[in-house]
Amino acid sequence: MTSNRMTEDRTDSNAVKALEAKHVLQTYKRQPIVIVRGEGSRVLDAEGKSYLDFISGIGVVVLGHGHAGLAAVVAAQAETLIQTSNLYYHPLQGQLAARLAALSGLQRTFFCNSGTEAVEACLKFARRFWFSQGATNRTQFVALHNGFSGRTLGALSVTANPAYREPFEPLIPGVTFVSPDDPAGLDTAVTAQTAAIIAEPIQGEGGVRPLSPAFAAAIERACTRTGTLLIADEVQCGLGRTGEPFYFPVLGLTPDLISVGKALGSGIPIGAALVAEHVATEVFAGDHGSTYGGNLLSTRAGLYVLEQLTGTSEAAVYYPPAGVIGNVRAMSSVFEHALNRLAAEHTIVQGVRGVGLMRALELTIDAAPVVEAALKAGLLVNRTAERSVRMLPPLTVTKTEIDEAAAILDRVLASVASHSEVAK
Repeated sequence: MTSNRMTEDRTDSNAVKALEAKHVLQTYKRQPIVIVRGEGSRVLDAEGKSYLDFISGIGVVVLGHGHAGLAAVVAAQAETLIQTSNLYYHPLQGQLAARLAALSGLQRTFFCNSGTEAVEACLKFARRFWFSQGATNRTQFVALHNGFSGRTLGALSVTANPAYREPFEPLIPGVTFVSPDDPAGLDTAVTAQTAAIIAEPIQGEGGVRPLSPAFAAAIERACTRTGTLLIADEVQCGLGRTGEPFYFPVLGLTPDLISVGKALGSGIPIGAALVAEHVATEVFAGDHGSTYGGNLLSTRAGLYVLEQLTGTSEAAVYYPPAGVIGNVRAMSSVFEHALNRLAAEHTIVQGVRGVGLMRALELTIDAAPVVEAALKAGLLVNRTAERSVRMLPPLTVTKTEIDEAAAILDRVLASVASHSEVAK
């Protein structure tokens, strides 16, 4: 470790686990470590072991752990004013909304506390738009297989995985799922009763799968043909992860609503639904709300994060490369090359997917043994879509850290492949 504070403290990890087992609802299958500190791309567990963190809170900690600048602005804001509720104005919501408008092209923002809440807001605003237009039968949604938008009832209704859905059905009716490999199927699914299509430009939980240009074009055609709204779910791929503020323009998509979260606070909980003006004019006072949404602490963090990502404190059009996003662009090719080398050297790696610092190794076997072995070797990654090893390092990651992660994965893949052969 490079800092003394990364070697401080010892926590009884068994006591932590026992207390959770007794009092915390067991909705998570946790990895068997207790993380107590972090700095940059590294975290330290209760036993003092260091890990290279290539999941960063599932794509959240974009500025790295223990970022001194973020800590300073959050501390200063906490000493001044944290929460007023949305009964009153405060200076920061408008500033952050203006910056998001400049980056996205969508003029309005509704602030909430997470990406899932942002999806919920987008779904509600889409339905409200058509209700205000008098199209009260226009309530249906089209979503994508392999897509994931969250676990609340609305977001879950547009999430395809049956394992997530079935225990909580019936969910919101009128949702049709289409394969992202089937442009013709999308065209058939979108009708005059469709309120909105919701799509992740890069599917995250589904295995880090960017939408194809052909499918993106099909979305645009369907929206143009029927007037259907488009919700771009950029909770995971948005705000710098791909080397762009948002990924939807790369695909030629023109969303009416965008959901964001994760990266916006670099660990401070905040989400936002970005709304085009023509939709916003049909949403009215009382249609939606959030007690904590847009509080001073989270919006101050959001302003700081965007300043670091783009290299400017102004609500101006973004001109890359600058700030941390410039680092993403520089490290993207390094990361891609390192993973492609692993794919060439290990037969259990079927391919590499993703963009920027949002990548996955697609394996020929279940990814769980690779994730577990990487953990033991000091690298945090995670498993999605059964056979995908997903990696979402901090956007401040360095070439040295990428090389270190690749070297660990090289050893892990060789070991797991060897054990798989023995098991056969």
